Amino acid sequence: MSTLFEPLALGAITIPNRVIMAPLTRSRSTRDNVPTAMMVNYYAMRASAGLITSEAIAISPQGAGFTYTPGLWRGDQIEAWRSVTQAVHARGGRIIAQLAHNGRAGHSDVIGQQPVSASATVAPVDAWTFDGPKPSECSRPLDISEIPGLVADFAAAARNAVQAGFDGVQLHAANGMLLDQFLRDNCNLRTDDYGGSIDNRIRLLEEVTRAVTRAVGADITSVRLSPNGETWGVDDSNPTPLFVAAAKMLDEIGIAYLELRETGAGGAFGETDVPRQSPMIRPHFKGPLVLNNNYNLGTAQADLASGLADAISFGRPFIANPDLVERLRDGAPLNAARPEHFYTQGEEGYLDYPTLADAKAAA
Repeated sequence: MSTLFEPLALGAITIPNRVIMAPLTRSRSTRDNVPTAMMVNYYAMRASAGLITSEAIAISPQGAGFTYTPGLWRGDQIEAWRSVTQAVHARGGRIIAQLAHNGRAGHSDVIGQQPVSASATVAPVDAWTFDGPKPSECSRPLDISEIPGLVADFAAAARNAVQAGFDGVQLHAANGMLLDQFLRDNCNLRTDDYGGSIDNRIRLLEEVTRAVTRAVGADITSVRLSPNGETWGVDDSNPTPLFVAAAKMLDEIGIAYLELRETGAGGAFGETDVPRQSPMIRPHFKGPLVLNNNYNLGTAQADLASGLADAISFGRPFIANPDLVERLRDGAPLNAARPEHFYTQGEEGYLDYPTLADAKAAA
């Protein structure tokens, strides 16, 4: 029976424990998408995680739809990220870069152009802009002639991530972002080779994954999916065959691991009537499976013990507890997160959560 505190091989990356830090947008980069010095400290403080997954990193200016989020398409961004990866490695940690394109979740005030998606649709939520929230705009469907360039942008960002010192990469195909917008049928209304059938809707994810694995290696490439109900207005009428097909395709490519973000009570994206898809997906993906579902110590250990998961990723608990691994191992209480600071630009609510050692020293 596996436990959270045993090592695990995720492709070429061997992690010392199975407590993975999930990708967490924190909006602490500069306005022009360069990581900042406070981000170096933030990630280094969490180096005891078995593996750190970075916040979503934009692959291009077109994909950088949220404010104060980082990119990986320019030299200054690569250099800034190198400071982060060196700091994590100096503390014995491991860190991968999550590569993302926001698609229709972006706004022209941020990216300087009409947002793109699989089809001309509007997200039913406000977009983030530098002037505050604004209604989302209707997206422009990506022309089929633009898709090779998009695929190339993902591959280039993966090479930049390796150059910046990341131990691997993850493709963000979850949470209503562009790759997810192509996957699900309420958002993908295309009638060409990238729409309609399940095989067509997973085509872009397959092309991007194959391009990235050719660029940096399948053994350091992972993918994140969210096989659940609606997220940012993106949904599918029949998720099980869609995500089983995607998992089979990713298994054939031989990626290092697959992460699934599921939804449960108290989740960041709300609840859903869609049943958990991981039990249906697990038989079709032979590599390590990482699950993310508002876990605590007990539920995490239960899914490891049952064989449903090989590792567990934690999101908000890592925001408030830099030493989450130690707290879970010792059964220590957790700091409560302060949501009002999740997406602000300062150190408050970012660098000031105390560790167990801090608390003892202050006592």
